Amino acid sequence: MIRIVVNFFLLSICFIQSVKALDTTRVRKIKVLPVPTIGYTPETDFYFGAVSLFTIDLYQDSFTRTSNVDLEFNYTLRNQSIFETSWNYFFRQEKWFLDGVFHVSAYPDFYYGIGGQTTEQDEVRFSSSRLNTQVNLYKKLRQNLFLGVGGGITHYNKVKGDSLTLHEELRSRRAASARVVLLYDGRNSILTPQSGFYFKLHTGYNFSQQNYPKIELDIRKYHTGAREFTVAGRLYQAWVGNTPPFFDYPIMGGDQVARGYFYGRFRDKSLSSFQVELRTPLWHRMGLAFIGGISSLSPNFSWARATFFPNVGLGLRVMVDKRETTNFRIDYAIGSRNQSGFYISFGESF
Repeated sequence: MIRIVVNFFLLSICFIQSVKALDTTRVRKIKVLPVPTIGYTPETDFYFGAVSLFTIDLYQDSFTRTSNVDLEFNYTLRNQSIFETSWNYFFRQEKWFLDGVFHVSAYPDFYYGIGGQTTEQDEVRFSSSRLNTQVNLYKKLRQNLFLGVGGGITHYNKVKGDSLTLHEELRSRRAASARVVLLYDGRNSILTPQSGFYFKLHTGYNFSQQNYPKIELDIRKYHTGAREFTVAGRLYQAWVGNTPPFFDYPIMGGDQVARGYFYGRFRDKSLSSFQVELRTPLWHRMGLAFIGGISSLSPNFSWARATFFPNVGLGLRVMVDKRETTNFRIDYAIGSRNQSGFYISFGESF
């Protein structure tokens, strides 16, 4: 494990030198940063590939924030092939806003059942090809406040594995969704926010083998004080009704919700997560992040039946674009029940 940390540190030093050319006096409307990727997460083991980050500032006015698009392809030591593109695009003066994701993968994976008390003995191995596409379009109501509608399709195909029929929720493998979204986004940056407030309420209805509602609430707050010391906090709540497909239960872990847990190891109908990061400059383009949080899973909103999961971690930040304050991020986090993981990405987790 120490050798992995050292290798990541040396990779970051080399990365600093390779991106200095981005900081030129000439302002470009579109910047492209293509780099090879090498990393590790609990879900993939080591992975190798390439990512291109596009930062887009077509209008170059004080009323429109910079948009971004990323394209990434990775192959993992678990024989997983993953292609994903995601985007956040602001139209002129942010009168309209578009975000979404398109994901295609062939993925050997694990399933452990529903609830926070599942054990390693519950493990079911399966493989599948999967498609996930989601798009939301928002109309500006007033400064930083948007009302949007969206939809998407998730499809698991060629699902094969031992004992899959033992789990009712594994029999439903596709879902179409329609949603209404209320969004307030007052962050100063999408990829690396340092100040502002973010609120997103997603209420949707999903069509599958058994139709079901889904609600997500995402609240974030950022404050930067003396010496560029940033405090970032996030409260995330997700809930589903009826019996959704296994992939659409609120899932804890991964790079976005409670780093330090295998994404897919724990899931249930209700997920709550509170995460805090303390981010501070270290030297030149480098910085540190201290990660901590507590999450819970339950079959309903009752705390009495909830299972709690703490996580802590440490991150290294490398600023790759001073003008847009875009960071290259390497995190290591640990959770309970022998869970841990490395994460490497552009921009902050939240």
